[in-house]
Amino acid sequence: MKTIPLAALIGLFFTGLYFLVAIFAPWIAPYGMAEIVGGVWEPSSAEHWLGTDNIGRDLLSRMIYGGRTTIWIATMATILSFVTGSILGFAAAVIGGWVDQVMSRFVDLIMSIPSLIFALVVLSVMPVTVPVLIIVMGFLDSTRVYRLARAVAVDINVMDYVEAAKLRGEGRRWIIFREILPNALSPLVAEMGLRFIFMVLFVSTLSFLGLGVQPPEADWGGIVKENKDGIVYGIGAALYPAVAIATLAISVNLVADWVLNRTTSLKGGRG
Repeated sequence: MKTIPLAALIGLFFTGLYFLVAIFAPWIAPYGMAEIVGGVWEPSSAEHWLGTDNIGRDLLSRMIYGGRTTIWIATMATILSFVTGSILGFAAAVIGGWVDQVMSRFVDLIMSIPSLIFALVVLSVMPVTVPVLIIVMGFLDSTRVYRLARAVAVDINVMDYVEAAKLRGEGRRWIIFREILPNALSPLVAEMGLRFIFMVLFVSTLSFLGLGVQPPEADWGGIVKENKDGIVYGIGAALYPAVAIATLAISVNLVADWVLNRTTSLKGGRG
């Protein structure tokens, strides 16, 4: 059994820590998410480890609840994008013909519009709720997953074991889920880590622009927006979520790199 590299262990530790904190946020946070417990932008103290924010809420509690919201939305949007994009990409590669052309050109059309602009236009005319955020983000990112899944599936679809399955009379569902999917998991899993970080940055950007998670709910992008004016006065409240996002991004990328290095080549069939 190969030992796990130190970089991957560090990534696994911090990634696991962030997810555990997100899961157990109500039991870990010292105060309520919207509870006003002090003055405006108070410095760090024994009662408030990271100080208070722009209206006197405990910043550590806001960070913990904000991480829960950010990670939840990013995780659900990533799962939605990969389920949708992978299945459609595999189906396009297996079916081919005009179906592949129509789906691929539609994806090209969506990808030609910057994701942030597309999301801002949609969210400006729809109620900004967590389910809507997840659907919009998942739909936009599924186009990237579609391109990757289709490219991998096209290569696998011409392998000997896939041709043998077709000769046995296996249907398209069998080909997609029993032949292509197991051999496409490696690049997809590695890409999933990168897309998850993109989702974290995406929802944080939307919240910073006012069309993401709405107050009094907390997320990391919203915390930056709420406390950005404090930077002018030397208050670092807006920097804490930025550090959290950077740490999570590096940790997930370390894990994704390790997964990709372990499985750099496609498996030669189901064996």
